[in-house]
Amino acid sequence: MEFPPYLATMPMHAITEIHGEPGLLERFRLEIRKFDPAARDRLTTALDLAAELHRDDRRVREPYLNHLLRVAIRMMHHYQVRDVDVIVAGLLHDAVEDHPDDLAGAGVADPTAAALATLAARFGPRVARLVAAVTNPEYDPDRDRNAQYREHVAASLDREPWARVIKVSDFTDNGVGVVYTIGPKVARSAAKYRPLVPVFRDLISRPDTPLSAPVKRHIFAQLDLAEERFSAILDQPN
Repeated sequence: MEFPPYLATMPMHAITEIHGEPGLLERFRLEIRKFDPAARDRLTTALDLAAELHRDDRRVREPYLNHLLRVAIRMMHHYQVRDVDVIVAGLLHDAVEDHPDDLAGAGVADPTAAALATLAARFGPRVARLVAAVTNPEYDPDRDRNAQYREHVAASLDREPWARVIKVSDFTDNGVGVVYTIGPKVARSAAKYRPLVPVFRDLISRPDTPLSAPVKRHIFAQLDLAEERFSAILDQPN
């Protein structure tokens, strides 16, 4: 498949809509050219594992891998992240949450812990720690699920500045990208994510969040856009 010469400057959801997964894979390859060969090998290995684990997963209208690619590309392109561990963790940020048994193997007592141990063995303990910070815990069925999700995000990201970077890229893809969702999930997603906007404003504004001032301003603008879209979905007059 041939891609336009301006693929490297196209918005990621435009690539998704026009060129699909092949376009996002090509954009990923363009982004990792900035890294040395050893780093490119690690990133490609992580992408291959993500593609294998999520091979049958769908995200409404698209392969789930598209979401993981956008999270990683956003960090490299818009956030100017050059820390390979962080990008690897971005590609694998849903691996333990969604596919612990595939990572851990059958018959283990604690699949989540075993899956994280597998990631640590393959990519290093820091990658596993970052993935753990963005992996949802077991929820109490007697409490509101969205409230527990928000509590987990605030608590886990408080301790892990680089995990904030992964999670805000994930949030941007889900929040700003909510308009690319269809059906009842649109309102459900908006209601789930809207209360997190001020949480992310606080987390990203902190001095220990390892992003430059221009990148932080870009993220704040994306949070503004997400809030506008949540409002358009949820605040319509009856």
